[in-house]
Amino acid sequence: MEKIIDEKQQGNTLVMEPKAGNGKKLMIESYGCQMNFSDSEIVASILAKEGFDTTQSLEEADLVLINTCSIRDKAEQTVRKRLEKYNAVKKINPGMKVGVLGCMAERLKAQFLEEEKIVDLVVGPDAYKDLPNLINEVEEGRNAVNVILSKDETYGDISPVRLQSNGVSAFVSITRGCDNMCTFCVVPFTRGRERSRDPQSILEEINDLAAKGFKEITLLGQNVDSYLWYGGGLKKDFKNASEIQKATATNFAALLRMAAEAHPKMRIRFSTSNPQDMTLDVIEAMAKYPNICKYIHLPVQSGSDRILKEMNRLHTREEYFELIDNIRRLMPDCAISQDMITGFPTETEEDHRDTLSLMEYVKYDFGFMFAYSERPGTMAARKMEDDVPEEVKKRRLTEIVNLQQKHSHYRTQQFVGKTVEVLIEKESKKSDLHWSGRTSQNTVAVFPKEKYKVGDFVNVRINDCTSATLIGEAVGLSENN
Repeated sequence: MEKIIDEKQQGNTLVMEPKAGNGKKLMIESYGCQMNFSDSEIVASILAKEGFDTTQSLEEADLVLINTCSIRDKAEQTVRKRLEKYNAVKKINPGMKVGVLGCMAERLKAQFLEEEKIVDLVVGPDAYKDLPNLINEVEEGRNAVNVILSKDETYGDISPVRLQSNGVSAFVSITRGCDNMCTFCVVPFTRGRERSRDPQSILEEINDLAAKGFKEITLLGQNVDSYLWYGGGLKKDFKNASEIQKATATNFAALLRMAAEAHPKMRIRFSTSNPQDMTLDVIEAMAKYPNICKYIHLPVQSGSDRILKEMNRLHTREEYFELIDNIRRLMPDCAISQDMITGFPTETEEDHRDTLSLMEYVKYDFGFMFAYSERPGTMAARKMEDDVPEEVKKRRLTEIVNLQQKHSHYRTQQFVGKTVEVLIEKESKKSDLHWSGRTSQNTVAVFPKEKYKVGDFVNVRINDCTSATLIGEAVGLSENN
């Protein structure tokens, strides 16, 4: 699951500036990964042209869209609960239409419309441009479905409405879909094959964000390092490209360099990486440009070669260590985070110990750890028995989480006594007298507000830390303002 699920963001409703004359009200709730939140912005942009303003009030909505995730069973259960709530409101407001977008729509299309009759509209991740037609269908009393996965839709021509943005950092999608058939993952089936977006349209979007005062962008994709533009088309068809196409192709390292040079004072992040695509030229580009953040999310999923093979991960433990060594050699100050699945089918105590020893070797800055839950439609669900008992999964997960806590604290302690650059994003959750922002390494830092404001790059001396947060005081603006 090459994506980060931010639990605090789940179920957020989008808000954007109302346009005069727009009469209809749209409510969008998003679940799942950053890709879904980014897609909701694209949807809002398409529907703003159709006369929809966003609302956070379910009671006044004409159209309610729920952007869904299929990664974990928990995400799907949450969505089902929300749909029950919408149905209750529908009884009071029969004119309200309900639609399901995103990955769960792709997976359960027929069920939603025919068996459960709870939604009017089912739209997969590649069909958002078809929304105006689908809404017309619904208004004429027909159910509407478009879950066709596309070979070339990248939404490169839609300028996303930045919703709920802090005005400081924004997401820019560069690839869609995924070609890695990890046996536990549903993404290739819900988001289709991998294709990349034209680098020119990416740079235009970044230029536009810079002009609007954004200070940081995150390049997004299910698997950003495998970005490859050769004039359009699927990544897997690159082998049939012409010689000239191959010679003039843009890979991820080249895209990073272009973005970094275009705006030397803008921070550049990216998510998510896949170990087998994280080539040396990407690490070299990161080391060369100070504005490319020194942070890599590098999911490993397991420390056992046997389990990695069962998962169809395209890297071994040794290759992963080599990659970590290269990162440490070229960027000693780079933070690395992980995704880990424990209790994958057939996992033994020895496999589990391999995972713990891999974590000891890397000492990740932080991580996203889950007990395996079978996803219908995946290879693992079809071919493997979910045979690790629930209590064993839970115990192993606890051991992994406890070890990660220890390493996270070790990593934050390395900052104490140092001065680091922090980009102010918002007020601290715990105190309205403090700002909160992140270092290049993606660690949260809080410090007294003084005269600084949101969007400032501030040098902060770190005096203390918890396992997740740095605590310090500002010593002045950095040269990036």
